[in-house]
Amino acid sequence: MSLDADTIAAVATANGAAGIGVLRVSGAKASAIAQTLLGRAPSPRHAHYTAFRDAAGALIDRGLLLHFPQPHSFTGEDVVELQTHGSPVVLGLLLRRVCELGARPARAGEFSERAFLNGKLDLAQAEAIADLIASQSEAAARAALRSLDGAFSQRVAELLAGLVGLRVHVEAAIDFPEEEIDFLAAPELRERLDAVSDRLSRLLAETRRGVRLTDGLHVVIVGRPNAGKSSLLNALAAQDRAIVTPIPGTTRDILRESIQVDGVVLTLADTAGLRDSADPVEREGIRRARDELERADVALLVTDAGSVADDLRLLGPAQSGQTRLIVRNKIDLAGAAPARAETSDGIVIDLSAKTGDGLDLLRGELKRLAGGGDAAAGAFSARARHVVALEKVAAHLAAAELALAEQRAGELAAEELRDAQHQLGELTGEFTSDDLLGAIFSSFCIGK
Repeated sequence: MSLDADTIAAVATANGAAGIGVLRVSGAKASAIAQTLLGRAPSPRHAHYTAFRDAAGALIDRGLLLHFPQPHSFTGEDVVELQTHGSPVVLGLLLRRVCELGARPARAGEFSERAFLNGKLDLAQAEAIADLIASQSEAAARAALRSLDGAFSQRVAELLAGLVGLRVHVEAAIDFPEEEIDFLAAPELRERLDAVSDRLSRLLAETRRGVRLTDGLHVVIVGRPNAGKSSLLNALAAQDRAIVTPIPGTTRDILRESIQVDGVVLTLADTAGLRDSADPVEREGIRRARDELERADVALLVTDAGSVADDLRLLGPAQSGQTRLIVRNKIDLAGAAPARAETSDGIVIDLSAKTGDGLDLLRGELKRLAGGGDAAAGAFSARARHVVALEKVAAHLAAAELALAEQRAGELAAEELRDAQHQLGELTGEFTSDDLLGAIFSSFCIGK
């Protein structure tokens, strides 16, 4: 993607009529625009209190002007920041004046795009800006800040260094086939391969956790009619969101509720009870429930102590990468105590949605699965595209390992390792198509 030389301007923040409005200008003409507005050359990185006037000299507002000369700015270009009262009208007039002086309105995400193209940020750090702005919880905001500070990028760089070392070993063996030593069969190569694979596995697990912190954990509540699914949703949400009646099949459509558990965002989806039904409306609800289940991070099966095996068969096999939680509800009727156990079928929690006994056990488990609590220490934000790229790296690495194990031509292993390196480069933007960059930055808000 080529860097547009135009000078751009956009309202970065506007916090209401009584708050502060900020307008930023970046590009070659930014310094000249600042000098016109101020009436003299601004001092770098100093706040100048001044009157902002239109072309006819009429007062727009009074506020602060700050000038950040290149390359010591967010975008790496000359940047001017204008701070005024937060009125949208005032900001609109000031934006018009800045555009009269040679700027143009910025596209969504164009400031961050220029920072990336000028080498001020890598692509993962640029995405973290949008994740920070969109964060819905304290844990997500902290994770985004870690990515912005380079925590994720550093892990990718460490993995890349190991991968490059592996490539050097393999390609050296290809370049010198006449040597008596078989470098492709050397123990050192196996050690390098195992080290890279282990590092990749850990990074992939942390990246999946980062996606859950960024997007929230998608939990689908499923089970037979009258198992207590809607009651459990209401209990977790701490309000009556779902209709609860003794009549089977009350829930027909999917009801979603977003909640926070100790600073971690969860999206709960209550679904129609799974059973055979002649009612076409209920059948459609069951179909939607199964579709929702396929996309879930966590399948939360609500059942009771005597029906677990039958309900698991009704549920079917778990989706790839999906966690299964089994909630044995209505312990108040059986006079049982709350409990948590790990079984071959999944984690089992005994509770009562009606009385709330054992609900803290479920909340704690959901928080753990979402990457919250102690697990959030050191976590970074991530996106689904990062997971996909790392999964492709893993596939290429496995193919290279197979080629080496079968003692086939080293060229095949080298090609797989080159493809793996290319996929890693896409994470930070070293190898990235213009279409992908356009899709990423167009999702940012104006002024970022």
